[in-house]
Amino acid sequence: MDQKAKKTLMQTFWQSGRWKAGKFTCAEEDFQYAKSKGLMFDPLTITHDECIARLQQLHREVLTKELAVTAFLHSLSTRKVHLRSALSSWALTYQLPSHTYHERPVQLVPHSGCGYCNEQQIIAYEAYNDEDLNVLNFERIKWGGIRLNWLLYCLLDLECLAKEQTAFTVCEEDSAILQQMIKAIESCQATDAARQLEKRWKDIFKANQYERDVIMEIWGYAGLLVSNNPYRKERGRGTDFMSMATWRGQDGYSQEQMELYFGPYL
Repeated sequence: MDQKAKKTLMQTFWQSGRWKAGKFTCAEEDFQYAKSKGLMFDPLTITHDECIARLQQLHREVLTKELAVTAFLHSLSTRKVHLRSALSSWALTYQLPSHTYHERPVQLVPHSGCGYCNEQQIIAYEAYNDEDLNVLNFERIKWGGIRLNWLLYCLLDLECLAKEQTAFTVCEEDSAILQQMIKAIESCQATDAARQLEKRWKDIFKANQYERDVIMEIWGYAGLLVSNNPYRKERGRGTDFMSMATWRGQDGYSQEQMELYFGPYL
C-alpha cells in the first residue's frame, strides 16, 4: 500500500485521534495521487442492479473463498486490517443470485426492500447517487471496516481485494493465533457477551479494541459466530455491535462454518 496515498486518505477523515471536523476534503493534487494508487475514488453513481452484476462478475472471474480466507488469516500476524472484511463481504454476497431490486419485494424492511439482499442481512438501496467511497475505504483501512453489511461496502471491499498485487501467505503464527482465538471462544462463560469475548482476545494478537470488535462482526456475518436467540436483549448501548449484538458464550461457534473456512489451518 502506497504510504503517501494512505496518509492523504487518513488525514482527509481523521485528525488528532478523532473524526475530522467540518467538510472532508484534501488538496486536489493529493487526491489525484491517492486515486492513482487505488486508495481514493471519485463519487460513485450506481444502481443496486449494477452492484449485483459487478459482484457476480467478481465471484465468477476473480474471487474465491480461499482468497478471502488467506487474506484474513494473513492479516492476523501482519495487522493489515484492510484485508479482514473480505471474509464477510465474500460470505454475504457469494450466494446472491442474479436479480433486480424489485424482483422480490419485502414489506418489513430490516435491511433492504430487496428480498434477496434482505435475506442475506445486506443493507441495500435501489440506487446510489454520488456516493463517497472514500469514507468507506478509510474505515476499511483504519479499523478493518465498519459498515460491513452495506452492499456498496461489500462491492468496494471485494474490488479492492481483487486488485491486490501480492499473494497472501499464511504462516505458523497466523494458524496459532486462529487456534487461540477459537480456544478463547470455548472458554467463554454461557452468559458472556461480545465484549467479554473481545477482552479474551486482547493478548492473543496485536490489535486495539475497535479492530477486535470488527473481527467479531466479520465472524458474525460470515456465520462463524451466530446467536441462537436473536431476540435476546442487547448489552450496552444497543449500537456497539450488529451481527454480534445478541451473541452469548453459550452459542459458541459454528463447527461447520469453522471447518468450511479454516479447516486446513485448524
